[in-house]
Amino acid sequence: MGYNALMFPDFRVGDTVKMRKVHPCGGYDWKIFRLGADIGLECQTCQRRVLLSRRELAHKLKIIIPAESVNDNKK
Repeated sequence: MGYNALMFPDFRVGDTVKMRKVHPCGGYDWKIFRLGADIGLECQTCQRRVLLSRRELAHKLKIIIPAESVNDNKK
């Protein structure tokens, strides 16, 4: 089965994603710091960094908060 761009959400560096399950530190929010075959995520609570495949991230993802709206909420 090949990669179908319509199957997976569009990710950008700087976006925040909220996962379905809690991280052991208690955080749900992760910031995207790397894009490629694997996507790099950094926990916003404990700063732990992990790499997930696009398919795995799409499965574990609850919502995507674009980088623009994160900056708008801080003002």
